[in-house]
Amino acid sequence: MTAAAPTPHAAGPATPRPYVLLSCAMSIDGYIDDASDQRLLLSNEADLDRVDAVRAGCDAILVGAATVRADDPRLVIRSPQRRRERADRGLPPSPTKVTVTGSGDLDPAARFFTVGDAERVVYCATSVLAQTRHRLDGLATVADGGDPVDPCRVLADLAARGVRRLMVEGGAAVHALFLGAGLADELHLVVAPFFVGDRRAPRFPGEGRFPWHPGRRAGLAEVRQIGDVVLLRYALSGRCPGA
Repeated sequence: MTAAAPTPHAAGPATPRPYVLLSCAMSIDGYIDDASDQRLLLSNEADLDRVDAVRAGCDAILVGAATVRADDPRLVIRSPQRRRERADRGLPPSPTKVTVTGSGDLDPAARFFTVGDAERVVYCATSVLAQTRHRLDGLATVADGGDPVDPCRVLADLAARGVRRLMVEGGAAVHALFLGAGLADELHLVVAPFFVGDRRAPRFPGEGRFPWHPGRRAGLAEVRQIGDVVLLRYALSGRCPGA
């Protein structure tokens, strides 16, 4: 894997953007973390296994650089069986890892880069492209995401790389970026059975102007109890099954 610039794609019909599935867990009062240095566990084992299954059905998983710094996620398929099933279909054991950054502030030692054998793509702001390529030399493909990073541009490039189904796992700023641009097809929102009650903590999805409002309500496609948490699956576009 190299950090070279992506090869220009031949002119032709535009590839449909990837199907975008947003995944988030929050407290009853809408917080996705607390204000401590420790990561807040909002899900349970049964739901984490569900998330693993959803990941296994995607071509790529995207998180923001802030999530890479704060949570140091591995973003790999945990289940050996699901990894084998992907390999049997001619796919890599885990989906491509994707992150977006405006500053290029990414640690080459983060598990995003060091764990697993999945492809890794970093979309960074044009102004920090050269320095980010230098910092991550050999660890990921570093692509120009625009300045500021443009989610439409990111999706177009991912589509050209063969990504048809993208799972966006946060954090709040990244969720707000895709929701605000009207680029989300489906939302999996898990509600944990407790409150955080600390306005210093991040909330879902953060501030923004979103296409769904009292005059345009999102479609509720599914409600499912998973142990002590509840999954709400919302259809945000006509592409979503059950819309």
